Amino acid sequence: MSLDILIFGAHADDAEIGMAGTIAKHTSAGLKVGICDLTRAEMSSNGDVDTRQAEAEAASSVLGLSARTNLGLPDRGLMLNQDHISAVTAEIRRHAPRIVFAPYWEDRHPDHVMCSKIVEEAVFNAKLRRYMPELPSVQVSQLYFYFINDVGKTDLVVDITEYYGQKEASLQCYQSQFEAVTGTNQAQTVSTPLNQGYMERIKARDSLLGQRMLIPFAEGFASKTPFVVSQFG
Repeated sequence: MSLDILIFGAHADDAEIGMAGTIAKHTSAGLKVGICDLTRAEMSSNGDVDTRQAEAEAASSVLGLSARTNLGLPDRGLMLNQDHISAVTAEIRRHAPRIVFAPYWEDRHPDHVMCSKIVEEAVFNAKLRRYMPELPSVQVSQLYFYFINDVGKTDLVVDITEYYGQKEASLQCYQSQFEAVTGTNQAQTVSTPLNQGYMERIKARDSLLGQRMLIPFAEGFASKTPFVVSQFG
């Protein structure tokens, strides 16, 4: 399926944390948006593969995604090697997106960092007609990076105020990850940064970023290439 926007994450919930509001804004405008999760998050401290898959499907419905795929690469085993780069390159060529998003290149989780590097390499390789010639080459117009745990220099922001309810609803689908440890579930759930007020910190981050532009909520993105404008004003 051809997509306008394709977003890569190491795990289901990465894209929602970083840019669910932006996704909802674009799907509501009629654009075709897809997410590709690189791993099945089988190393998650809470939840299992089947639970994580069901949560991802629920979040996809909330956000109105046109496609969601999973490459089944090893969780905590992502590598900047030919096999993993080729798998992502093939995904880009199958969907021929105009715009690709990847996690920001600095983050406390090594899988997020490695996902960022793999996607950047794959975007470059996707345009080379002699690389994996069995699939047509694809020239991606722009690669942007979204923030998950750590925020770096923000090159552009998207006003997501109108869609913040959808962002929260998509995150709430990941109950296995974000539900606080209480007396009712503490036998099955271990404490992690994600279930210790993480959703509140996401909201505070999005609110603080919006404050810079005098809007209630915003999501920020980084780019390694300059923007082209025809004129100012």
